[in-house]
Amino acid sequence: MQRLWSEYKKFWNEERQQACAALKITPLQAVILCSIAEEETADRQERGVVARLYWNRLQRGMPLQADPTVKYAVGDFQLRRILNKHLKVQSPYNTYLHAGLPPGPIRVVEKATIEALLRSKPHKYLYMCAKEDFSGLHNFATTIREHNKNAARYHKALRDNHIR
Repeated sequence: MQRLWSEYKKFWNEERQQACAALKITPLQAVILCSIAEEETADRQERGVVARLYWNRLQRGMPLQADPTVKYAVGDFQLRRILNKHLKVQSPYNTYLHAGLPPGPIRVVEKATIEALLRSKPHKYLYMCAKEDFSGLHNFATTIREHNKNAARYHKALRDNHIR
């Protein structure tokens, strides 16, 4: 336990503590956001953007509605698509049913993802949708109208490629 505490203090040094304070989050909130971002995208370049997007939602009082938290709540880590039935699963980790951050991280977080969040530039994104090219990247949007257009392109690509 002493070794863990020592490593924790070493990692959460003054510089990182100040970066959290500038974002108005705690280290635990940073880790939770980053755990969700890592599950949301495999692309390391997107993780800081995604984590900050979720923080933007919380800052505006919006529900988090993060699909990775639903996958965690369901307990099926092989799920490729979240369906309406999954959104009804009772769990404090289901951010479609419960406001705010889940009670803890949904995975062990890479140091690089925390750094990506702490060094991310402010943006106004509130929504994301997988790109229609199936690259694993996302289209980001600031308005629900823009998001719906992105989602329509993605769903058309799913239909055109006979993906369920």
